[in-house]
Amino acid sequence: MDNSISKLAKLIKSAEKPVFFTGAGVSTDSGIPDFRSPDKGLWRATSAQEFLFIDDFKREPEKFYDFALKYFKDLLKAEPNTCHYFIAEIQKNAEESFVITQNIDNLHQKAGSDNVIELHGNFARSYCINCMHEINTTKVFNMLEKGMNPPECPLCKGLLKPDITFFGESLPEDALEKAVSVSENADLFIVLGSSLVVNPAALVPGYAKKGGAKVIILNRDETPYDSIADIVIHDKLSNIINNIKEVYDG
Repeated sequence: MDNSISKLAKLIKSAEKPVFFTGAGVSTDSGIPDFRSPDKGLWRATSAQEFLFIDDFKREPEKFYDFALKYFKDLLKAEPNTCHYFIAEIQKNAEESFVITQNIDNLHQKAGSDNVIELHGNFARSYCINCMHEINTTKVFNMLEKGMNPPECPLCKGLLKPDITFFGESLPEDALEKAVSVSENADLFIVLGSSLVVNPAALVPGYAKKGGAKVIILNRDETPYDSIADIVIHDKLSNIINNIKEVYDG
């Protein structure tokens, strides 16, 4: 592992166009559970998936919001961790850098990252599916805590929906196109904390590889893309980042 860390630190320092592809593993140290881990994943602990299909949400939104009050409220209070801050630091030292994230927690932006491409939306924002009025999700939770479930748009009384991609919805086309474009132009592509099993987002590392980028995978468990990566490190992400920082900052 020491040799891989040293090689990676050198690649990061020399990269002009690094791209970071982040999944749920990046945010677990901020207190946000991931979905698919075999021990503590949210899918294992709850029947969450049944509340996250768009047709079910539109039919019975109050069930989603009951679930959200229990499991998603902490998303709005979470703070970035070492991984988020390290990515933001590298971005500031690069000629051009992007973060492509599957996360909806807004933590890259809180840590100071620019050029964040959100493939699954951002839970901090909500909007009315009738008139498209935008509203801060914190205000939506205030409505819920006052007994308004489902919460209503203050302008037209329509249904409010978090600005995230539910099952049954397509990814935002502009975000996906941008993700493919910056990946094809990257010289270094680092996957952090993603299982790389959710398509079409999981296909993005392949575009980086075809474009000539060095592909790095940092994840606790194996991924389907390990075989094409130039460096693969399996460990708890915070351990990996702390080791990289020690060499990078030294």
